[in-house]
Amino acid sequence: MALYELVLPKMGESVAEATIIKWVKQPGDQIDIDESVLEIATDKVDSEVPSPVSGKLVKIFFKEDEIVQVGAVIATIETEAIETKTENPPSEQVFTPVLPMEVEEHVQRDGIPDLATANHEEIIKPVDFSSSSRFYSPLVKSMAAEEGISTADLDKIIGTGSEGRVTKKDIIDFINSGKTVQTDVASKELSSSVPVPEQVQERKTSSVSVSGGDEIIEMDRMRKLIADHMVMSKQTSAHVTSFVEADVTNLVQWRDRVKNSFEKREGEKITFTPIFIEAVAKAIKDLPMINISVNGIQIIKKRDINIGMAAALPSGNLIVPVIKNADQLNLYGLTKAVNDLASRSRLSKLKPDETQGGTFTMTNLGTFGNIMGTPIINQPQVAVLAVGAIKKKPAVIETEFGDVIAIRHMMFLSLSYDHRVVDGSLGGSFVRRVADYLESWDVNREI
Repeated sequence: MALYELVLPKMGESVAEATIIKWVKQPGDQIDIDESVLEIATDKVDSEVPSPVSGKLVKIFFKEDEIVQVGAVIATIETEAIETKTENPPSEQVFTPVLPMEVEEHVQRDGIPDLATANHEEIIKPVDFSSSSRFYSPLVKSMAAEEGISTADLDKIIGTGSEGRVTKKDIIDFINSGKTVQTDVASKELSSSVPVPEQVQERKTSSVSVSGGDEIIEMDRMRKLIADHMVMSKQTSAHVTSFVEADVTNLVQWRDRVKNSFEKREGEKITFTPIFIEAVAKAIKDLPMINISVNGIQIIKKRDINIGMAAALPSGNLIVPVIKNADQLNLYGLTKAVNDLASRSRLSKLKPDETQGGTFTMTNLGTFGNIMGTPIINQPQVAVLAVGAIKKKPAVIETEFGDVIAIRHMMFLSLSYDHRVVDGSLGGSFVRRVADYLESWDVNREI
């Protein structure tokens, strides 16, 4: 018998720690190879940690809700092996800071800093934590720097986490209490001795009355992240939405023709989502200034086209896995990628890196029978496309013999965009270009 040290595996370049949600196995339980031992959560995604060996779980070193660093030993498993093994030698671990949900990983390309890092390195003065003897997680430090919370103020916060640690919720509660106020970029660059203008109001929340028959439901961790991210997006961007109605009759007829043979050949379905993503990728190549981010008064033009697809989870929450370099995949590759990400999203099998790096987002409202919507921009992107349900409608068609009315398959597309940097001309042209690609679909195309 030997003891195998199970460590928290590396989950992506931008992930340095995770929170233990639940121990699936308890000390004394038998474990098979690749069987889930525990469930963990990062700021991006929830996932499971499987065991690379079979044996008996002997000891666990962390409790539920505790934060664990990547590479730390989290449990020991008694195995039939001759000597002790570790999944990843600690000396080989690379620790990188975790950023808040709205901040994407930093990628340095062509000498241009990514939006997320630029916001932290060039605009916001870093907070010096060296004077504090208290432990703060990378997420808490990042939020404190972004909100302009001094080390002295941070040390005063009573932590509700394990061993009195300050959590994300503690930071949010501190801000909402009015004890600190987030100012604009210009005031952050000034000395801390400059007084806050009287016009800056404290954040207030309206009280809600609760009757005896009401049910109070606590938000889960993911719903809190989504709520914070959505409110932040509305406060950051000047949202505008443009609409286009597209005739996708040829597209529908083509899919009806190929879907059965494709499923029989590949063992999976071909949905409309990869078709929409292909059209979006083509339109982005035509109008690349929709594929940007904003850094103060700078516009960061993204080289890669990474399209996020909003996916609903069984819990009712939303997650956005990202198809990297979508413009380099053909329709077959997009179909495989969409089905794989959607399937693993529902099973909580996504890796943290698979929800990062998006440059544009698409959401399919038609899945729920909705004909149109006004989606909220997924920061730090500047646009998000919503596609509605495809409905049969009478439509006027121009022919060489005159106009006729026929039954056509029609669909609304709506593009929400950041009016700070995307004008109506670009926003309207982009959603129209996507519709043009869908309307001109080749009914004889093979896949």
